[in-house]
Amino acid sequence: MSVWRSLRAAPSWIYPLALGIVVLLLPALGLSFAMTRQVQLACIMALVVSGLSLSLGYAGELALGQPAMYAAGAYTAGLMSIAGYTDIVVQLVVSGLVALAVGIVTGIPGLRLGSWSLAMTSFFLVLLVPDVIAVFGDTTGGRNGLSGIEPATLFGHVLDAANNEFYLVIVVVTIAWFAVMRNLVVSRHGIAFRTLKQSPVLASSVGVSVFRMKLLGYAIGAFPAGLAGALFANIDMFVSPEAFGFTFATAVLAACILGGAASVYGALIGAAIMQFGPNQASDFQQYALVFYGGFLIVGGVLLSGGLGKLAKAGLSKLDRAAGLSGARAAEREANAILPQMDPMEGQPLAIEGISKAFGGNQALSDVRLCAQPGQVTALIGPNGSGKTTTLNMICGFYKPDSGRILVGDTAVQGLAPDQVARVGVARTFQTPNIPEHVTVLEAVASGRYSTDRVSMFAAVLRLPRFRKVRSADLTEAKRALEMVGMAHLADETASTLPLGMRRLLEVARSMVAKPRVLLLDEVASGLDENEVERLADVIRGLRDAGATVVLVEHNFQLVLELADRIVVLAQGTVIADGSPTEIEHDPRVLSEYLGVTVEESCSRTIADEESALAEEVKS
Repeated sequence: MSVWRSLRAAPSWIYPLALGIVVLLLPALGLSFAMTRQVQLACIMALVVSGLSLSLGYAGELALGQPAMYAAGAYTAGLMSIAGYTDIVVQLVVSGLVALAVGIVTGIPGLRLGSWSLAMTSFFLVLLVPDVIAVFGDTTGGRNGLSGIEPATLFGHVLDAANNEFYLVIVVVTIAWFAVMRNLVVSRHGIAFRTLKQSPVLASSVGVSVFRMKLLGYAIGAFPAGLAGALFANIDMFVSPEAFGFTFATAVLAACILGGAASVYGALIGAAIMQFGPNQASDFQQYALVFYGGFLIVGGVLLSGGLGKLAKAGLSKLDRAAGLSGARAAEREANAILPQMDPMEGQPLAIEGISKAFGGNQALSDVRLCAQPGQVTALIGPNGSGKTTTLNMICGFYKPDSGRILVGDTAVQGLAPDQVARVGVARTFQTPNIPEHVTVLEAVASGRYSTDRVSMFAAVLRLPRFRKVRSADLTEAKRALEMVGMAHLADETASTLPLGMRRLLEVARSMVAKPRVLLLDEVASGLDENEVERLADVIRGLRDAGATVVLVEHNFQLVLELADRIVVLAQGTVIADGSPTEIEHDPRVLSEYLGVTVEESCSRTIADEESALAEEVKS
C-alpha cells in the first residue's frame, strides 16, 4: 500500500497529462493509419461531449444543441479555408467564437422560458441544421456537402496528414481544452455551477446570478464543439450535413451519460467507447439509434453517474484500504474553545410595514422588525405564522406587496436574490441544501462567491488574482469549519454527512463571507446536545464580533438563552416584541406559541421554585 500512497500523493492532473502524452506518441510507436483515424475521431467527439458535460453534468441544463455548434464550427472552418484562410489556429479561434455566439443566441430564449424549454429549443435546433444548410446551399454546398477545402497550415507550414502532423494538432488541442475545463471545474466557478445544479435558490443565496450562470454554462459548452468542428472539417477536407444530425446528437448524449456527466474526463471515456465500440460494427449505421439507446439505458439506469463515478468509488475503496480516507476524521478536534472571530461589520436590518399575500392568503400583514449589529434578534411563532416567508422577503425570493426592507441605508425589497446576497445578506435553510460531489471545505468556501470577485479567464489561466482569492477562500473556509467544530471533516464529501452536521456546515457557509446580516432558519433542528452547545457558542461569537443575527428557531429555551430581543409572529402579524424576560411571561405569546395559559405558567413557575428549594435543602 506504500506504492498506492505515493501514487495518490501526486497531483491529480499528472495522470491525465501522462495519458495525453502517450496518445500523442502513438503514431511514433507504430499505430496503424486506421487506428490513428479512430483516435482523431474519438478526440473530436470528446470535445463535443465535454461541452455537454459542462452544461448538463455541472450546470444541470439538459441541452442537446452541441451538434449544431459542431456544424457551425465545421462550416466556418471550411468556408474560411476555401476563402484562403487556411491557418488552423485562426480557424480554431474563429470557429470556437462562432459556436459560442450560436450558443448564446440559441440559449437566451430557452433559458428565459425555463424548465424543459432549453432542451426542446436545442433539440429542434439540431433537427433544423440540414434545412438551414440547404437554404444557404450556394455557400454551404447544400445537401451535397461542402468541398474544395484546402489542407490546413500552421504558421505557413502545410500540415501533412501522411506524417501525422494534423493528428498531433488534434491531440494537442484536445489536451489543451481538457486542461482548461479541469481548471474551470475545480475553481470557485465550477463549485458555483454545481451549486446551481443542486438548487437555483441556493445559488442565488450565495450571490450567483442564476440566468447568467446558466447561460455561461451552455455557451462555454458550445466553444469546444466549435473547436471540434474546425478539426473535423480538416480531416477529410469535406463537410456533409449528415454528420450533424439526430443520430450524432444521440451518440453525444450516450457518451456523456456513459462516461459520467459530472466528470471532467468522463467525456474522454464515453467518446472512446462510442468510437471504438459500436462505430466499428459493419452494420452499425442501420441500427445506430438502437445501439445508442442501449448505451443510454446502461449509462443512465444501470450505471448511475457513469463510469466516472465507478472509477471514483474504486479509488475511494483503495484509499480506505491504504488508510488514507478518514485519516483526518480520526483526528477529531473536540475543542471546547472556539477560535477568536474577526470583527464583523454588521448593519442594522429594518423591516418596515411589510405585507405579502399569495392569492387570497394573507401571509404577512404590516410586519415590523429591527435587528441591530452585535445582537441576536429571534423571530419565533407557531408553524405557518410567516417566519420563513419573512426571511424569503429579506433575501429577495418574494417581492413585498407593500413596505420597505433596509440593510443599513440600502433598500433591498426590489432586488434580485443574488443582488441581496452581494449587499451582505447570508442565510441558512430549513432543509440543508448541499451540492453533490463537493467536499465539505469546497461547500463552505462557496459562501464567498460574491466576495473578492475573480473572472473565469483568471481561473482558467491560474493568474495571480485567482491564486490570491483561492487562498483566501480556503483559509476562511477552514476557519469557519473550526468555528463549528468540523475542521476534521474538511475533505469528506459534504452531501454524505448526517443531518446535524449538514446544518452546521450551512452555518459555516453562511458566516464565511462575514455578512452584514445573517439569517439562521431553524439551525438547531436535528442537532444533538453537543452540537446545540457548539451552535450556541458560535452564535454568541458572531454576536460578540458585531454581526447582525436574526434567528428563527422552535427551541424556545435556546432562544431565551441567546436572544437579545424576540419578535413573535402569529398568523402573519407581530403579536409581541421585547426582551426574553418580557416575551417569556407575555400571556398572548404563552397562549399562541406555547399553548400555555397564564395560570399554568404560574403553576409551573411555583413548582420549579419549590423543586429548586428542595434541592438546596438536600445539598
